[in-house]
Amino acid sequence: MNEERDKLKIMVSSTVYGIEELLDRVYTLLTSFGYDVWMSHKGTVPVFSNRTAFENCLQAVEACDLFLGIITPNYGSGQNPKDPSSLSITHQEILKAIDLNKPRWLLAHENVVFARSLLNNLGYKGKTRRAELKLKKNQVFTDLRIIDLYEDATIDHESPETVPLDERKGNWVQKYHSNNDGSIFVSSQFFRYQEVEEFIKENFQGGVPFQKNGGTS
Repeated sequence: MNEERDKLKIMVSSTVYGIEELLDRVYTLLTSFGYDVWMSHKGTVPVFSNRTAFENCLQAVEACDLFLGIITPNYGSGQNPKDPSSLSITHQEILKAIDLNKPRWLLAHENVVFARSLLNNLGYKGKTRRAELKLKKNQVFTDLRIIDLYEDATIDHESPETVPLDERKGNWVQKYHSNNDGSIFVSSQFFRYQEVEEFIKENFQGGVPFQKNGGTS
């Protein structure tokens, strides 16, 4: 960090439709705490003309110091219409943050958590079983891949790499009901700027976790 102390860069990843007020609150809170906030809703994600929109977003995930993901019942845009298995940009951003093991915090709307629990109880547990279903177009829950995203975030999905619950790290996803709930979580996690900064210094180097021997993984 330079003499003026560079601000910690936090990438806020989410869809926008329906949560504009929450995003406005999150942006106001984080900037007031001293962070450099990268958020597409506010037009503050670094954009370069030699990259696609996807590339700019994913590069921002790579370059940020901290990552805040918000999972809502709206899956978002960015899928290839010719490829039904393609992922939204928000889904890709969160997967990128997980893959890079970025210091990350995640929120999920309670409707996402409820939908997953309901389908599990009806016998449609896991991505494979949910693929048997076809979701009718509606204004409440836009795509069943939202549940896939939630399970990716909690590291709870059908994968050979899935580890036992008591061994998972970085899998905390906070359920929220209202904008107030989301704001409280963000405020409580990020208002101690110096503590967050020390956490990054002690455990990460350029967003990459330190190994026990002092090197980077």
